[in-house]
Formats: sequence, C-alpha cells, structure tokens
Amino acid sequence: MRANALKYWWEQNGGSAKISQPLESSFILYRMGSNFYNFIQKIYPAFHFIYFNFLEIASLHRYKMLILGATSWFEEIGRFKPDIVVSVHAHLNHGYYELLQERFSNNLKFVIYCGELADGVGFSRHWVNPKVDYFLGPFEETCNAAIKRGMPANKTQVVGPLLRKAFYGEISEQQKRSILSKHDISHNLPIFLLGTGANGVNRHLNVLHSLQKYNSDYQVVALCGKNDKIYNEILKIKDLFKFKIIPLRIIGDEAMALLLQSASFLFARPGAGATTEAIVCGTPIIFDISRGVMPQEINNLNFWRNRSDSIVLCRNPKIINQLIEPRLPKIKIGIDSSPQVLINRLIEICGCSKR
Repeated sequence: MRANALKYWWEQNGGSAKISQPLESSFILYRMGSNFYNFIQKIYPAFHFIYFNFLEIASLHRYKMLILGATSWFEEIGRFKPDIVVSVHAHLNHGYYELLQERFSNNLKFVIYCGELADGVGFSRHWVNPKVDYFLGPFEETCNAAIKRGMPANKTQVVGPLLRKAFYGEISEQQKRSILSKHDISHNLPIFLLGTGANGVNRHLNVLHSLQKYNSDYQVVALCGKNDKIYNEILKIKDLFKFKIIPLRIIGDEAMALLLQSASFLFARPGAGATTEAIVCGTPIIFDISRGVMPQEINNLNFWRNRSDSIVLCRNPKIINQLIEPRLPKIKIGIDSSPQVLINRLIEICGCSKR
C-alpha cells in the first residue's frame, strides 16, 4: 500500500517511479518465506513470535554475500536507472542496500520509509541502518524507536503518514451519495465496518453471528479483499440475518476513506495500514486480537495506548456484541492535503530538480 501511494505521489510531482519486490520475485525460497508469513497470519498470528524472532536472529538479508537470486533484480533496477531507492520493508535495508551501492555507485541515494507506528517488540532491528542516506517515519514514535536502535538523529525525520490520495482531501456530498448508492449502502443507518488484511485475514462469519445478539438498527459492511471464499459465503447467508450485510471485494481509496469516515467503528487486526487510515479518519476501532497478536501489531497497539485514553481488544469475535458501546475510543490525527513534506524531502535527498 505504501509503495503504491509513494509511486502515485512521486508521479504527481512529475517524476517516474517503479515498484520492485525482490523478496517475492528474485528467489523462490524468499517467496516461500513471504508466503509462509502470510499463512501464519491467517491461521495463528501468535506463532509470528517464533517466526519474527527467527528472522531477527537469522539475518538472512543482512549481508550482501548471503543474498541469492539477485541477478534478475539487478537487471530490472538497471533498466530503470533510479536516482533514489526508497525501502518500505525491514529486510531490504542492509544486504540489498550494499548490493545497490556496489552495482550502481555511491551516487544512488537510499532512504528507508518505515510504516511502523511506534516502538515495541515487533519493531525489527533490520529497519535501522546508519549507513543509508535517511530514515523517514510517519510519527515521532517511529523515529524515536529508530534512534534508540542506532539511527543517527540527524538522518531521521518525521514526515507524516504515506497514504492513498483520497485520505488527504474532503469527499464531497455528491461523491458520498454516489459511492454509497453504488454499493447499496444505506445513507441513514449506522455502519459497522469489518476490515480485512491485504491477505484476506478476517473473522467475519463469527462476528456476523455475534451481531445477531446486538439490539439496534445498523448495517454491516464486510470488506473481504482478495478472500473470495468468505465473500461468497457471506453472499449465500446474508439474507438470513436480521440486519443488512454488504460484502465487498477490493475497493478504491475513495470508498475506503468514506467508509472509515462514516463508520460507527472498524473491527480489524491492528495492522499498520488499517490503523493509520483509521486514525487519519478519526474512526473508532475494536481491535481483533483473536488467535494471538503478531509482534508487529503490538507496535501499533502501543501507539494507540500512548495516544488514546482507552483501547478495546476483542479476543473472541463471537462476543463482539458485548464490546460495542456508544462512545468507543478513537484517535484523530490531522494531515496536510498531500504528503508533500515527504516528497520534498526525497527530492532534496536525491538532488532532483523539483518537477
């Protein structure tokens, strides 16, 4: 999400950008590791404490001599001839950085943009490399965590969240009505929004059955993303419930921003992306921590605890009806009309003329 957002905003400023995923595209074992990460997230998130700490210790991408299958990736990067590389992944900041420096000379600038919201046991040491040109983060807590781990303060800067276009502007009343009508969402009923991760991780069916016990008038929008199985299951049973259910596959940024701004609450895992979008929109969150919490998610829960008076955690989606209150906690953080602070900093670092 962050890579796509950065590509959009960089191109809006007249530059050209390319997204590259070396862990998924360069070597089969790295791709298998990435897929295993996604599998754990779906089945048993708590197991990530073992996998996360294995990766922290193993340092598979810490040194350039350990990295395998980089030839095709070099060719891809070489054809594009970048002035600056921005890493948005913890495991690309050491060995891959060294390979780029060796292959494309010191003129190539390398910047880390870390999307973690705060410090915690899931803040990977691999995010920090004092040798790179800069470390950028969305919030002060992010940058403080990096400095604590050895990132020079003079190479660290808070630049705000990196989000898709719709989260930076106002959505007109006409756009609101158009989007709600398109998805058959009522203008008058409260919206309970069920989120899903990029990998389709959710507990929608358990939540829907629990909401049967909640006595009020409302509608449920269930975001299913790439999880076609859940989407089709909800379609089959949605008419059996006393409330209206609208299952949605992948939606655009305008629809997502509108739903977050309009929702009575978001029920979702405490991932960095969903949590950041919610706090920008001022959306109350009930955090889904069923089957345990991933180390990376603890960072985001720490951010919420630091910035809010309270936090609502749901360990069992079958009882979510007992957690819904008239005034659920929320955080509202205002942002500018675009991530221009970030873009201007990148332009300055790479020495590009502002286009």
